[in-house]
Amino acid sequence: MTSSQTLLRGRTLSFSSEPNGPDDTSAYQYCEDGAVLIQGGMIVASGDHSTVAAQAVQPQVIDHRPHLLMAGFIDSHIHFPQVQVIASWGSQLLDWLNNYTFPEETRFASPAHSAAMASAFYDLLLGHGTTTAVAYCSVHKASADAFFTEAARRDMRMIGGKVLMDRNAPDGLMDTPQSGYDDTQALIREWHGRGRASYAITPRFAITSSPGQMEMAQTLVAENRDCHVQTHLSENHAEIAFTRELYPQARDYLHVYETYGLLGPKALLGHAIHLTPREIDALAETGAHPVFCPTSNLFLGSGLFDDAGLRGRGIANAIATDVAAGTSYSMLQTLNEGYKVLQLQGQSLHPLRAFHWITRGNAVTLGMVEKIGTLDAGTEADVVVLDARATPAMDLRMQRADSLSDELFVLQMLGDDRAVAQVYVAGRASKKAHRSPVLEAAL
Repeated sequence: MTSSQTLLRGRTLSFSSEPNGPDDTSAYQYCEDGAVLIQGGMIVASGDHSTVAAQAVQPQVIDHRPHLLMAGFIDSHIHFPQVQVIASWGSQLLDWLNNYTFPEETRFASPAHSAAMASAFYDLLLGHGTTTAVAYCSVHKASADAFFTEAARRDMRMIGGKVLMDRNAPDGLMDTPQSGYDDTQALIREWHGRGRASYAITPRFAITSSPGQMEMAQTLVAENRDCHVQTHLSENHAEIAFTRELYPQARDYLHVYETYGLLGPKALLGHAIHLTPREIDALAETGAHPVFCPTSNLFLGSGLFDDAGLRGRGIANAIATDVAAGTSYSMLQTLNEGYKVLQLQGQSLHPLRAFHWITRGNAVTLGMVEKIGTLDAGTEADVVVLDARATPAMDLRMQRADSLSDELFVLQMLGDDRAVAQVYVAGRASKKAHRSPVLEAAL
């Protein structure tokens, strides 16, 4: 039996390449009266409404005019177990980890707590327009199981992994090289490639992994070449100094990960702020991807990410929220703060490139552009519906907007979850109109 079709109508915007500037209209397709045709969780066609509608067979029509339809947002670095410590009074990185992150993550030894937080976590992602994320779970296998179980229930394309950490953390938050290996292999067998799930091998960072555990991570990567790798790199000067003490034989911070074979096109390196010329050379040679986390970098006072410098070396950077040191689940607010970080360095972030970055751009860094990040036919039907007049301030500003770029910049600077009118995951409307039951119960 053929599944039914859904036709979403509205203004459509989808990118085919990264815009080189505000006049690079060849990089995207924008339709003032557009549509997206969906069947079986996949996009059948998108573009001009009259053309797309002609291909439809008795579809359910959902009219979102005058709102803007885009591919769902992609968050390339977020910490699932930190949802209840976001907006905790700040200190710098290592103190923040010890004071907030580590005590909070010990709670995720409980399967029931992990499941409850997973439900709230996904409600928050979807409420802000994020349909795919790359997440760190806690050290506990139960946290990763809860993360993937909830993603499967919602049919979301998600990437995640339990962290590997066997030192410099509380007793309740450490594994061993062997237990970390065993739990990771079990999780990969259970979840990687099942439905829309992918696994990321996740040594938290060099400080919390001994050489023995790094060797075990190297074995995991060698045995699971189609998995991603995620870790942290050069976020904070004290972190870099401590890493040098722990790995005195390494030439620099990145060399630790190089030594253990963790770099390559599937490697996602959170922050990557304070890099040496040699580290930049190594990133360019290996194809590993730095991840820009602007709200977190500002909140912890970590430093300014050199997007233009890295891009000038041919390095493809991702961008992410890094909740909970990151201060918003919104990729729109991430773009807002990213714009300011780059401004401080004489760099620019035009809204067309910004919206490419959180859709197709992040999909490219994940190696998933054939699946997500665009409205192309044959990709998965994850769609966000954006309302640039969602608040009085936005509406007032939009009265003077006279171009697509103006509208996108309003969304980039003033938008948040209120600007997300609806979200479709595999073709199903998924944004809740009310708060998560977990959050309601807590009030």
